[in-house]
Amino acid sequence: MRWTPHATVATIVERDGRFLLVEELSADGHLVINQPAGHLEENEAFTDAARRETLEETGWQVTPTHFLGLYVYRAPANGVTYHRACFIAEAVSHDPERDLDDGIQRALWLTRDEIADRSEMLRSKLVLECIDDYLAGTRYPLSLIHEP
Repeated sequence: MRWTPHATVATIVERDGRFLLVEELSADGHLVINQPAGHLEENEAFTDAARRETLEETGWQVTPTHFLGLYVYRAPANGVTYHRACFIAEAVSHDPERDLDDGIQRALWLTRDEIADRSEMLRSKLVLECIDDYLAGTRYPLSLIHEP
């Protein structure tokens, strides 16, 4: 058997003390909360993936400003290992008429406390972990990632 980790991106977007999140249907049909996130596509740059996933899932155009970190998560439900490159981005513009990705119910803005109050709905522990790292001031330059 061959081990195949999944390369994903996620984006932290904060505005006036609220964070951009999505309500989405999980594989088993439960409503969960997550950052705008998704899989890296073949030949796609990490920052481009972060922009694309955020737009597709929320209708928000964003500009990545910093790299928050690389998070490794093994999903207990299926044993899959995810390597999550998490970015910090600024909201640029919103298209409220844009159709969102399949499974995305809506985009929403929540405070850190509102997110913690919904801990049973979080897609994974990484949702709050990334926000807490962001609030602690963790930031790395985008130049940390070398890609063509």
